[in-house]
Amino acid sequence: MTQMQRETVPVGAVRERLGDGRTLAGVLFFTLAAQFMTVIMLAAAMVPGYNFNTAAISDLGVFPETALLFNVSLVVVGVFNLLGGYAFYRTHGTRWLLALFGIAGLGAIVAGLFPLGTSDLHSLGALLAFLFFNLQALGTATRLDGAMKAVSILAGVVGLVFVALMIVGDSGNAAAFGVIGHGGTERMIVYPPMMWLVAFGGYLMATPGRRGVSTDAPTAGAD
Repeated sequence: MTQMQRETVPVGAVRERLGDGRTLAGVLFFTLAAQFMTVIMLAAAMVPGYNFNTAAISDLGVFPETALLFNVSLVVVGVFNLLGGYAFYRTHGTRWLLALFGIAGLGAIVAGLFPLGTSDLHSLGALLAFLFFNLQALGTATRLDGAMKAVSILAGVVGLVFVALMIVGDSGNAAAFGVIGHGGTERMIVYPPMMWLVAFGGYLMATPGRRGVSTDAPTAGAD
C-alpha cells in the first residue's frame, strides 16, 4: 500500500463527517457567504457605471447583465441558510435560534424571487434578511465561547447599527448615511454577517465535536 493510499480518507468516513450537524452546517454557511460575496463583486463589475456609493445591492437583481446571476445567488443564500440553520440546530436544540436562521433565510429567498421594483415583497424580504442575518450572528454567540463568540457579537452589532442608520436615512434623513452613502450603508449591513458566516463556517468544519460549540442534544422542550 502506498503512502497516498494509506492517507486517503474512506468515503464512509467522509459521509459520516458530513452527517455531523456542525460539519454540514459549516459547509453550507461557508458556501452561501463565499458565493454571495463573490457574486456581488462580479455583478458590480459587469454593470457599466454601477456606483457603490449610491446604488443598492438589490439593483444588481434588476440590471439585465446581472439579474439572473444575482437573484439566483440570493435564493441560494436563503436556502443554504435554512438548511445550515437546521443542521446547526441538531447540535444545540434551541428553537428560538433556529427561528432566527429560518426567518433570515426566508427573507433572502423572498428578496431573490421578487426583485427590486417588481413587488413590495422584495422590500419586506430584504428587511427581514438585513435584520435577521445579523440577529443570527448575535444569537449564535450564546452557543460559543472564546474568540468566535467575540467575532459573532461584533459582526451582529455592527450590522444592526447600520440597519438602524439605513432606517433613519430612508425615512428622509439622508445625512445618516454619511460619506459612504446609501450603497455603502447597505453593504455595512450585509458584509459583517456574510464575513461572519465564512469565518463561522470554517470554524464549524475545523472543530466538529470539539470544545467551543455547545453539544447539547435537541430536546422537545428546548426554547
